Order: sequence, then C-alpha cells, then structure tokens
Amino acid sequence: MRLLVLGGTHHVGRAFVEAAVARGDDVTTVTRGVSGTPVEGAEARHADRLDPDVLSAALGDDEWDAVVDTWSAAPVAVQTSARLLRGRASHYTYISSCSVYTWPIAPGSDEGAPVVDGDAGSRDASDYAAAKRGGELAVLAEFDGDVAVARAGLILGPYEMVGRLPFWLRRIAAGGRVPAPGPPDRPLQLVDARDIADWVLGSRPVGTFNTVSTPGHTTIGALLEQVRSVTGGDAELVWLDPETVEAAGVEPWTELPIWVPPTGELAGLHALDTSAAAAAGLRCRPMPETVADTWAWLQREGLPERPTNRGSAPMDAAAEARLWAAHAARTAT
Repeated sequence: MRLLVLGGTHHVGRAFVEAAVARGDDVTTVTRGVSGTPVEGAEARHADRLDPDVLSAALGDDEWDAVVDTWSAAPVAVQTSARLLRGRASHYTYISSCSVYTWPIAPGSDEGAPVVDGDAGSRDASDYAAAKRGGELAVLAEFDGDVAVARAGLILGPYEMVGRLPFWLRRIAAGGRVPAPGPPDRPLQLVDARDIADWVLGSRPVGTFNTVSTPGHTTIGALLEQVRSVTGGDAELVWLDPETVEAAGVEPWTELPIWVPPTGELAGLHALDTSAAAAAGLRCRPMPETVADTWAWLQREGLPERPTNRGSAPMDAAAEARLWAAHAARTAT
C-alpha cells in the first residue's frame, strides 16, 4: 500500500517506516528534517507542520492508502494535517497516549474512562496530556475516512526517546549494587513500538484503543533480571520495597522508569483494560526480545535527545544516594 508517516525518524514513527518498507509498501515520510534517523527505502519530505502552507506544499496532490501520525506537540498540527488529507487517504492512525485519561487512572479502566480537556486548534504544547487529547479531537473532527486512535501505554523497544528502558540498561551495565524497586513480582504492561506498527499496518483497526499489553505481560523482576542477563555485567539487584522508595523521595515512573508501586494513585498505569486492542489483533512480543533489541540498538546508535515535554529525567546519582540512605535506615531498624 501507499503509506504516509507524519514523523518517521524517531521511535514509533521509525518503527512504522521500517516495518512498512520491509513489507514492500510505498512509504512517504514528512518530518522537519533536523533530527532522527531517516529510513532507507522511504521517500523523505520535509516541512514544519505548524506552517499550513509549507505542509501543503510538501504533500502536493498525492494520495495514500493510509496515514500514521505520531505528533505529540501543539494539536493544531494534527488539525491541519487531517484537513489537508481529507479525501486523499482511507485510513488515519493517530498515536495518542493513555495520558489523556484524567488522573488518577483507575485500575481496569477501558477506553470509556474520563479524559482531560483538549483543544483541537491549540498551539500550546506545554501540557502533554492535553496536547494528545487535542490531537485526538482534531483527527476525529477533520478526517473523513476511517480513524484509529491508539492510546499507547508504556512504549519500549529500539529508538525509545524518553529513555526508560535505556536507563535500566545503562545503569545495570555499569555494574555494582543497583537499587531495584519492588516487589519483584509487580506486574507490568508495556508495548514494543514495532508491535504497534505491525498491528496497524496489518489490521488497520478502526476505533479508540488502549494500545498496550495485557496486565502482567511481564514483571519488574523479570524485566530487570533480563536486563542484567543481556548486558552481561556483574550488577547486584538490591530489591527495595515501595515504602523505602517513598521515604527516599524518588519518583516512580519518571526517576525510577517503568516501575510504579502496586497500590496508590499510580497503580492504574499498569492495570488498563486492553481487551479491545487484543480483540482487534494487537499482539505483543515477549519482553526478552524487546530488551535484547533495545540493548543492541543503544550500543549501535546511542541514546537520542530526550523530549522536553515528557516529565523529569531518570534518577541521577543524588537520587540513587537517597535510595541507599533510605534502605540503610530501614534495614537498621
């Protein structure tokens, strides 16, 4: 098929382009052309999506069978794209986020859970959740073909920009005692970006979907043990209970990437209802494959620049020192 990827050189977009080229699809990408890694075999066009005239010129009069849009900033860019592509494609996938749900996300939430307010025409990119919701509203209002809104959960795999799995790969590869947030059997939900691409390209789903694995696809213990195995280092995982992490003032999810406590307001991040996506054909590969491939990519290319609208960075040496201090205080009593 003829595929247009709005984005295509970073993480999810790059995964889509690589998968489509491997399938033999005719792929066009539209990016600013200032960062990321272009995929050989795709036609690369360049435009600032916040400039409607420039974007229109880049699209020309071409038509495509399907469009994939990975935009995460000002929603007006999605609005402009969807308007320009009316009547020129039959399917439009917008990669959204489960961040659009109002906080806290209740465990077991499906696609009907309450969402944040969004403005399809907004030029504000400062609030990630509102920006993604605005993008959803934009494509649903402006595009006249079939639409898939993929509300992605925790996206891992090669090309990851946020640095969640890369943080653990690098820290555990460095060796020594590593503070590991427990309990080890804490269930996780995640999705490899390549599995989103395979699903959308193969099935062209229609509707809104929590796009992530079923709860318990793996555990934090299995994940970090696999990281230790793949990196081949001499790291010692020292398991800390959630109370120790809280006492140290180190933030789950951001400073301690991937992990959240099994109870409390963050628990729903790994407990979404994903039955709709599973019924529509989403399949998630085994976690060890994602870990191994991410490590291979990280060694080959290094970590890309981190987006500025995705919260605080993973923990630094000072945060780790606080964890060790809290652990020592807890074990001394």
